Order: sequence, then C-alpha cells, then structure tokens
Amino acid sequence: MNDLKNSTGFMCHLHPSATLAITAMAKEMKEQGHDVCSMCAGEPDFDTPRPLKDACIAALNAGKVTYTPASGAPELRKLIAAKFQKENGIKCAWDEIVVAPGAKFSCFSAIAALCGPGDEVIIPSPYWLSYPEMVTAVGAKVVEVPTRMENNYELDAADLDAAITENTRLLILNTPSNPTGAVYRRATLEKIAEVALRRNIMILADEIYEKLTYDADKPHVSIASLSDEINEHVITVNGFSKTYAMTGWRLGYLRAPRWLARRIIAFQSHATSNATTFAQYGAIAALEGKADKEVAHMCAEFAKRRDLVYNLVSAIPGVKCIRPQGAFYLLCDVSSFGMTSEEFCNRLLAEEKLAVIPCCSFGAEGQIRLSYACSEENIREAARRLEIFCREHCS
Repeated sequence: MNDLKNSTGFMCHLHPSATLAITAMAKEMKEQGHDVCSMCAGEPDFDTPRPLKDACIAALNAGKVTYTPASGAPELRKLIAAKFQKENGIKCAWDEIVVAPGAKFSCFSAIAALCGPGDEVIIPSPYWLSYPEMVTAVGAKVVEVPTRMENNYELDAADLDAAITENTRLLILNTPSNPTGAVYRRATLEKIAEVALRRNIMILADEIYEKLTYDADKPHVSIASLSDEINEHVITVNGFSKTYAMTGWRLGYLRAPRWLARRIIAFQSHATSNATTFAQYGAIAALEGKADKEVAHMCAEFAKRRDLVYNLVSAIPGVKCIRPQGAFYLLCDVSSFGMTSEEFCNRLLAEEKLAVIPCCSFGAEGQIRLSYACSEENIREAARRLEIFCREHCS
C-alpha cells in the first residue's frame, strides 16, 4: 500500500511561514491577558480609503458578481498598462497585464510559468521569506546571493554575475525591499540590467512597496524602464495591498513580455480563474486617482514613523541597522547578543512581551525585523521594551 505521508512531491519541502507563527503566538498571549506589544504586521494599519470601498459596493449593487476573464477585467488591465507607462516608464500593452488574487500569487504564477526542475533562481538575501518557498514549490533550485549592510543591502552586479550558471533562469529583485527597507539606486539597477542582458536571464521585479518611499534622493526606479531591451527580460509585479491599505482585498497584477503573459494567463485560468470581480472595481477607482489624498497621508505618516523607529532603535547598544528608505520595516542586526534570531525573538516575547520577526527564514540569521505599520505610541513602547531586553542581555 502506498505511504502517502512520505510522498515526494515538491510541495513536501515547503515550510510554514515564520512570520505567521510568531504573530499567532503573540495573538494567543494577548488573548490570555498578557500586555503584548507587536511590531510584526506586514500590512498598513489604516483602513481602505472610503472612495475605493464605495466603488466596490456600487459594483456589487450593479450586479458585477460574475466571472471576468481569468486575466482580469479589460478596463482594469488597460488602466494598469497606462499606469505602468505614465508612472513607471514601462512600455507595455494591456494584453501583457495579468490581474491576480494578490501580488503574492502574481509572483508565484510568474515563477511557475517560467521555472521548473533543473532551473536555478537567484535570490539576493535578506529576502521576503516566501520567494524561496515559491521556487521550491515548482521544483527549481534556490541560489542565495548575500548582500551587505554597508552597500545598503543592494545586490552587487559582480556577485550576480558570479552566481549565474547555464541553468540560471531567473533573478528575483525586490525594491523597495521587505525586510531591509532598501530602495535600489538607479546606478545599481543599470549594472544589474547589463548583467541580465549579457547572461540572458529573466528578472522578477517585485515593486509592491513602490509608493512607500521617503527620501527625495532615493526615488523608486523600475528596472524595466531602463531600456526596451531589459523590459523584455522583466516581469514587473505590483498590487493594491500596501499602497491603498487593501491587503484583505487580494488584488495584485503583473506585466510580462507577451509570450510569458500568455503562459501566466493559462496557468491562472486553471489555478484560480479571475480575481474577485467586484474588488476589481475598487482597484479601478484607485487607479483613477480617487484615493490619492489618502495615499499621500499614509505615506507621510509612514515617513514620520520611519524616522522615529530608526532614531530610537539605532541608539540601543548592540543593535545595528541602516535607515530604511522605503516599505515599512526596520531590519536590525542583533548577532552581538549571541543568540539565534529565533531564540532572540522567543525570549523577547517571553520576557518583555514584545513580538518581532526572526529573520532566519529571510536569509538573515542574527537579524530581526520590526514593522512600523503601527502607531507612534506603539513604536515608542516597543523601542523601550527592546532596549530593556538588550541591556539585560549585553555580553
């Protein structure tokens, strides 16, 4: 009789999300009456702007509850193509756009349509913990290339070049970055693009945090915008979750060269069909600019919180970090305390009731991630508890 539990499918090698595990532990402690302070959240602490909710409600009331094409409503795809061209400088046609139930699924469908057993995928570390799991799920091999704090955690083009083999299919690039908060400089992206073209590899550019940048001298640059040649080697992923506080709506999208977009659409047609129809009308309202004021307000608040959390945490003895330029995360090196990331976070939660994310699953052992998608009061209290813990455990 077959031993089904010992099957060898690619999915057998996936690991549960460490982010969700520590978040669940903190939630359970809070429900038990503990005064838990959390810096775990990977989502804005703002409500979805009212105009976007109204557009969704209007769509429901108008009976827009049936299937759209698997790739998304044509009117939304046309607006996304226009957005890419106007805001990002990416040349594209609307039939190269694929709307999906979340940017996470956009990433996975692109990887699934492009990679398989025998292929290698380069992922700069630290990275968002789901990237290697997605690569593993399709049977491809993860090749980690470390980045350095002193280089703003940006991938060095020479390191990329050295990591490429005849089996390399894809590079995953995330800017602004989760968990580092780094925004890649144009000069860095130009060097990466040169390597990708010369070595003939594709790039998955995850730009979900593109609107959340805070420094005038570090604007977001889409690598696909650098030339027509590199545009044909890039899958650009984005979505509505972070910019518009629409995490639960599950709406993402990508632009890929037409040959690959067709593969992705075919895959998605079998995997999920279309993203929720009436939610897509909220996205249409977003791209029409009906929540621009709310987005500007959220970005300004995140910028203030960025400065606050960096100033407080960087002053704690034994903790090293760089000032993030985008997203809403602060990556901290706590290796000086002689603990693994997981041990540090578990003890911090047990002793000071402060929940943060261990970055061993992010390719960054000895580092932790703090999310400043929370109130200033919460940030100050978190920094206070972290400082108490660090002072007690200084070697």
